Amino acid sequence: MSAARKLRTLLVDDEALSRRGLELRLRVAADIDIVGQCSNGREALAAIREQRPDLVFLDIQMPGLSGFDVLAELQPHELPMIVFVTAYDRFAVQAFEARAIDYVLKPVDDARLAATLSHIRELVEQRTAVNERNQLVNLLAELRGSGELEGGGTQPPETPQSPNWLPIRNGRETVRVPVQSIEWVDAAGDYLCIHANGNTHILRATMREMENLLDPRLFQRVHRSTIVNLTRVKSLRAHMNGEYFLRLEGGQELKLSRTYRDKVEYFLKRPRAH
Repeated sequence: MSAARKLRTLLVDDEALSRRGLELRLRVAADIDIVGQCSNGREALAAIREQRPDLVFLDIQMPGLSGFDVLAELQPHELPMIVFVTAYDRFAVQAFEARAIDYVLKPVDDARLAATLSHIRELVEQRTAVNERNQLVNLLAELRGSGELEGGGTQPPETPQSPNWLPIRNGRETVRVPVQSIEWVDAAGDYLCIHANGNTHILRATMREMENLLDPRLFQRVHRSTIVNLTRVKSLRAHMNGEYFLRLEGGQELKLSRTYRDKVEYFLKRPRAH
């Protein structure tokens, strides 16, 4: 990596002493520029979207929005390189290693941190955000489990054309997710992430199944891996390469790819729900 290239770095940990210890160790690295620190997941989401860091050291176990929850909320184009900072057990560490996702254990060891930074430097020029997010969602599904639609996927228990809620079964528990609360759905490898009411539900299903299930008057596909709730779109921003970015009421930005440019009229003509 060029000597002039610094990695804009964000530290996220609910423990101030942990953040301070990591900051002191990273300050000696000439190619690390610490641009901010966050004490919880909500702050982290806002900072990642506002500051666009290259690298985030992300604590997993935080009250409220966990590190995993932060990752599930981020779109591929928003995703920085992630290094987990964790006190998790050996099972989780093995999962991180199997997915080639970097991590440092608490308390942070200098030698391990140096190895992590070396790995990050190697990845800078070759990383792809889409592949990384797929790996992360696969990891979340492995650690937390993934759900499936009650009743076999594409056949909801009530009106087949447009159900009012999605029954997502995860183990013995079934969560009823109101369809109108869904903000957007995106694909990550073999899974879908359903974003609704500030929560993300990981579901083993395909985009085609979900597209067939949801009412097209409310939901439209805007990318090969994204379906959006039309009523949640606040604004539309054109990009120079023929793509658009949709800003949702919650502040998220989703890409509308050139393949789906014919969908622009949905956002220009449709009044937003209040």
